[in-house]
Amino acid sequence: MKGSIFVQIKKCLSCHSCELACAVEHSASKDLVRAIHEDPPPAPRVRLEQVEGASIPLQCRHCEDAPCVAVCPCGAIEKLGPEQAVIIHEDKCIGCKFCIAVCPFGVVELRKDGRVALKCDLCLSRTEEGLLPACVTACPSGALCFLTAEELSKQKRRIAAKREHQAAQAADAQEEEA
Repeated sequence: MKGSIFVQIKKCLSCHSCELACAVEHSASKDLVRAIHEDPPPAPRVRLEQVEGASIPLQCRHCEDAPCVAVCPCGAIEKLGPEQAVIIHEDKCIGCKFCIAVCPFGVVELRKDGRVALKCDLCLSRTEEGLLPACVTACPSGALCFLTAEELSKQKRRIAAKREHQAAQAADAQEEEA
């Protein structure tokens, strides 16, 4: 399934459900109770950041021309295709941290053991089955959306058209009152 995760910042409740769902999805057991006891504990690939009173879920943007892919000296990072995930082949990663240095969003981290880089993989095992990424499914407010660029543009056009329509109606009402 092609797409990217987009955030509607005003809808974020800062509940951290996205982080929890991501960590469980990337755990060995895929079960919350068991994941708590795993060693090392599973790490989320999405992080909720607080900025000037707003909560912003941040994860890999899966850039079309991903700098992490270009800088990786061992070919461990791969872009699967247009509007598809940038993934890390953990068996090839040497933990050099070059990807961390070049990521413009600061969303690549090292696994707890320091040997392998981690980042959002769009829950590839889920999206290949036609399911949404775990963070999107877990978000209770709908702040996270999984859309193609075309779907996002269409959604934004609808919102803009509705806003323009409402403004025109308000202007018409004011003219009638005058």
